[in-house]
Parts: sequence; C-alpha cells; structure tokens
Amino acid sequence: MKNITIMLITLGILACSKTETLYENTNTVHKTFSREQILDLPKPVQNYFRYALTENQPYVNSLRLKHGGMFRLSPEKDWMEINGKQHFAAEPPGFVWDGKTKLFKARDSYVNGEGNLSVYLFGLMRIVNKSGNTVDQAELLRWLGESVWMPTNLLPHENLKWTPVDDISAKVSFSVNDQTVHYLVTFNDAGQIERLETERYMDKNNLVKWIGKVKDYREVNGMMIPTKIEASWMLEAGEYTYARFHVNEFEFNKPENY
Repeated sequence: MKNITIMLITLGILACSKTETLYENTNTVHKTFSREQILDLPKPVQNYFRYALTENQPYVNSLRLKHGGMFRLSPEKDWMEINGKQHFAAEPPGFVWDGKTKLFKARDSYVNGEGNLSVYLFGLMRIVNKSGNTVDQAELLRWLGESVWMPTNLLPHENLKWTPVDDISAKVSFSVNDQTVHYLVTFNDAGQIERLETERYMDKNNLVKWIGKVKDYREVNGMMIPTKIEASWMLEAGEYTYARFHVNEFEFNKPENY
C-alpha cells in the first residue's frame, strides 16, 4: 500500500511539473481581434470568424478545461466512461491532457516542441510511453485541431496560414520547429467549423486519415466555441470512432494547474 501511495504521489507531481513548464514558457499577448484581419481570408473562414468572434475580442493566451465522455480502445472494444482535464498554451504551442477511465490513466502532451503519450494501467503501471518525431506530429495536430476552443488561435499570423479550397472548406496550415501540419476544415451555413480532416500517425509507421467532428456551439467568454468533439480513424475496415468528449468547464487566461 505504501508503494502504491508513493507511485500515485509521484504521478501527480510529474503532471503538475509538466503543466508548470507549459505555462512558464507561455507568452502573454495583449491583442484584440479586428475584422480587418480577415478580409483577405477565404470566404468560409471569414464567415467563421464573424460567427465565433466579436470586434475587439481579446486574444486567448491560455485555456484550461474539464470534460467527460466516452472512449474505446479498438473497434471491437466496448465504450467506457472517461473524464479528463486539459491545459493549453497558445504561444508557443502546447498542451497537457490527463484522462482517466476505470482501466487506465493517460497523459497526452506537447511541451517545448516535444510530444509524449503515456498510459498507466489502473493508474499505476506504465504500459505506453511514446515519443519521437511521429508523436510530435500527432500532438501538434491535436493542439491545432483543438484550437477550435481558442478561436483567436486560428487567426492568421506568421506561422498559421489559410488557403482556399471551395465554398464550404479551406486548408489551415501551422508551422513550428521545422514541422508543418495541416487540416482540411469544413464549415456549415452558420459559419461553424464542423469537421477537421488530416493524416496523422496512428503509430510510429502508419499515417492514417483522422477526422474530428465538433458541434453544440455555445457562447463562452464572448466567443462561440463547440462543446462536443468526436474523433475517428478511417481504417481499411471502415470508420473507427474512439472518442466522444463533452466539455463541462472552460477557463481562459488562467495559467494555473487544476
């Protein structure tokens, strides 16, 4: 029992340490949104920002959130409940996510340009510890896709570009640390982002089509953001949806660990 207690305390300290590192390096930007920034963007992207942001909306520097939802480990497995918390930084890009089910605890992160996925069976024994270039790519993609929760993070700048595709979609690209990731983003008639599609490393050697679907937009801190997200892999056998999350709590520009 003593050893188990020590391991749990250690895991907690490691999680706090990584989040503290994330926020120690976060740049505070005192900027506000102006519609003049979006005049040269593809039409569906302009419609999105007009929907999601109001004039003079302050930029988001950091975000922390809590969510519930369902998760499954493979197409053959049953769904299980999952609860999680996540800390984001806008600049430089980064996040730390901690999730918990009845079987495992997991930590997904992108801090200081490095991605990592760790999974602990019953919260104690680490059974997965992934890092390296392909993990960096996957985690940077996660950060970019989940920027739908921080709409000012998707405004164009030196590292982020929007290019036109058609009347309902556009491509967003983000470059950092000699790495570029992108999504094909689909919008609906209301101006909402509803689908993000890319190729992401499912494991070290397999680049697989990944789809994120978002919905149930609500006004939070003056911004319209989705509160539900569904994540899927497009496998040869068909679509494998593995996560359905609903966000219960958002806190912006509060760079502190939960």
